[in-house]
Amino acid sequence: MPVSTATAEKRQTNDIDLARRAAQRDRGAIGTIIKSHNQRLYRLARAIVKRDEEAEDVLQEAYLRAFSNLESFRGDSTLSTWLSRITINEALTRLRKGKRLSQRGITVEAIDDDARIIPFPGNVTEFDPERLTAQRELLRLVERAIDDMAGPFRSVFVARVVEGLSVEETADLLEIQPTTVKTRLHRARKLVRQRLEDEIGPVLLDAFPFAGKRCDRLTAAVLGKLGL
Repeated sequence: MPVSTATAEKRQTNDIDLARRAAQRDRGAIGTIIKSHNQRLYRLARAIVKRDEEAEDVLQEAYLRAFSNLESFRGDSTLSTWLSRITINEALTRLRKGKRLSQRGITVEAIDDDARIIPFPGNVTEFDPERLTAQRELLRLVERAIDDMAGPFRSVFVARVVEGLSVEETADLLEIQPTTVKTRLHRARKLVRQRLEDEIGPVLLDAFPFAGKRCDRLTAAVLGKLGL
């Protein structure tokens, strides 16, 4: 039996067992499900509603809906895919509701400027605040580029690039054809690339900072060597 098939069957068994225990209100199983899927589900919700607090609300409602219907999970798909679909449906419902409220003249709260949907790579410590500031600004730039995409492109981009799902997994999750995934991803990457090309220059002015304690340390070292 191929390893991939054995792994898939083992994951299916684990998913079914975990869902069964969670349906019986096993606190440990419920906690495991939430902790294992929080990040992916939050990003998918955030990709649709584009608002951090609203994405959290969507995620909470999605979990409540899922845990109330665990008996319907049969292992036909992975637990992750099953939860993702529930989250996407909840987010789309929330989005449509928001549009109806907007048409009636009811506004919603402003977007949180400290929002994050993509953990930026690299080792940043409290001893390097300048680099941390530059990375946060670059992070926000990428997030704005993603937020400005049309919904279909944004969902594919988050699933493929941010979450690292395969073309097939993304197609299954979003219930579209693999060719559609490829087309939308190509367009989404082009949109991000264009946005970054337009705005990256000013950001990169601070991308490799040599200030603060590092600057002071070098200055002191040179002055010391000069006997000053």
